[in-house]
Amino acid sequence: MFSGLLTGRARSAEPPALDARVLSLAGEAHFARRALVLSPPSPRKDGYPVLVLLHGLLETASEALGLHAWSERYGLLDADARLRRGEVAPERPNRYLTEERAAAIDAELRRRPYHGFVLVCPVTPNVYKGGATAFNLDRYAAWIEKTLLPAVHESTPARRDPAATAIDGCSLGGYVALEVFLRKPELFGAVGGVQTAISEQLALVYADRLRKIVDRVGPRAVHIETSVWDPSLKAHQGMSQRLTELGVTHDLAVLRGGHDQNFLREIGALEMLLWHDRRLP
Repeated sequence: MFSGLLTGRARSAEPPALDARVLSLAGEAHFARRALVLSPPSPRKDGYPVLVLLHGLLETASEALGLHAWSERYGLLDADARLRRGEVAPERPNRYLTEERAAAIDAELRRRPYHGFVLVCPVTPNVYKGGATAFNLDRYAAWIEKTLLPAVHESTPARRDPAATAIDGCSLGGYVALEVFLRKPELFGAVGGVQTAISEQLALVYADRLRKIVDRVGPRAVHIETSVWDPSLKAHQGMSQRLTELGVTHDLAVLRGGHDQNFLREIGALEMLLWHDRRLP
């Protein structure tokens, strides 16, 4: 699929690896206490934006799985490296990123290089277990505000202003990210979800709640990312339609792929990072 992109010129050198550290913080075992933090290796005068990424249900089975879900299972490290390199076509052809889309992203990166983030990947709890869901979401949002983000600000080259802070997540993590944002919108300049695990009915409720948030705290960047074979596709499309009716600015991306890790590794994480890079200062 990508022979046209790789023939006739050598691939650019691989960028240096991100600096990785595990933060062990105050919190409850199997709920919230650890996060993998990935920082760009090169300094930036005004610091880097912060992107908090929450993982899916499968990886709530253990702290180790959750800690490395994005970096090892979802293709985050590879996606970030491809964007920093400025050539996003993978070395081996895949099913979901077309040659045309790869060429368009490369052209965009030549116009405006990708700067990257401090990527924060905390263990995401199964909020449906161990008490009322709303209470668990309250606890997790408070932990992110009072424990996680202050630790990231102290230990990394992260910007501290909310305009340069975003939260996103995959599947269950998309649902939790949205709930955290709705509880703490003052902390974030952008919110997104990749194949967020919500029903069609709940999607409309979230659209109405986002309208109220915008009325209260001002505009926020909103990203809805799904795929053509995602079981929640109609929910995402319905949410987008309702947001449009309510006058809430947002972006909807319907990509090729299913609701699985192949989608995330091949295109899902890549498109999510690129969107946030273009929205955060």
